[in-house]
Amino acid sequence: MLEGRASSQHDGHVADADDDVLAGLVAAAAEGDDVAFGELVRATQDVVWRLCSALGSRGEEEDLVQETYLRAVRSIDRYRGEAPVRVWLLAIARNVCADHVRRRQRQRRLIERAIHFSDRHTLHAADATPDLTGDLLDVLDPDRKAAFVATQVLGLSYEDAATVLGCPIGTIRSRVARARGQLLAAVEQSEAQ
Repeated sequence: MLEGRASSQHDGHVADADDDVLAGLVAAAAEGDDVAFGELVRATQDVVWRLCSALGSRGEEEDLVQETYLRAVRSIDRYRGEAPVRVWLLAIARNVCADHVRRRQRQRRLIERAIHFSDRHTLHAADATPDLTGDLLDVLDPDRKAAFVATQVLGLSYEDAATVLGCPIGTIRSRVARARGQLLAAVEQSEAQ
């Protein structure tokens, strides 16, 4: 009976036997089997790609899919099998896409504020054009600036920024939050002048 279900689909849902195969690939990949991880990617890439295409930015699907599998590799040893493998991967993909959208929104807001800041501090044509983002970021102390640039400008996750900057994730979160507040105060002060 399972043999007939192994390749069958019902309303787009993969049969239980296929989930067992994928769970086996995850278990092997968690033990360091690169071939098993490659098979897992081949078996799930289409559905992950479709979700990233629907939720992410046009033209960035490949990066979103790649980030999904990078996060899966980093967390594969923590997969407990409470959800089917495809569901687990799609949850990761959704989080990747949500992070991407939030990062793009932050970048847009920062650019809008920088443009607004530049309109308030317009130079004469003879003057050199300043690096407005750099000028705006110069109000930050070096630790806050590094955390802010790593996460908000470069788009690193807080975890990756913590690794790069050699401090705990909580410290990165704190520095970024304080940097945002300091930047907002700087922009509001420049608008009041």
